[in-house]
Amino acid sequence: MKKTFNPPSVRRPFGNYNHGLLVPPGASLLVTSGQLGIALDDSIPPDVTSQAELCFEAIKAILDEAGMDFSDVIRISGFVTKREDFPAYMAVRDRYTLDPKPVSTLIIVGGFTRPEFLVEVEVTAAKVM
Repeated sequence: MKKTFNPPSVRRPFGNYNHGLLVPPGASLLVTSGQLGIALDDSIPPDVTSQAELCFEAIKAILDEAGMDFSDVIRISGFVTKREDFPAYMAVRDRYTLDPKPVSTLIIVGGFTRPEFLVEVEVTAAKVM
């Protein structure tokens, strides 16, 4: 059982995440590479919502192959190229995350390997086997 930490001496989280998450001993750990908003046919949607959905669907497939799901995700790192894309990205993130909510970081970056990419997401997951 994962334990969450949101001390009263620290401002509550800005969104649907926790400040800290403790994973019990014996958990298997999965770390993903950053997933970009690109489809199997190499198409790249023009908007951050569609790209974020592709990122999270790719992560879902990786989790599934590892025998995990979004309830096992303990950390999400999201990267967007524009500050105004925060709400759209967070809405997609919130649709996929389950309780206990993972810890989360969202960073504005100057760009990715191709200018069409607007978002990249990576996760760490842990599951007691």
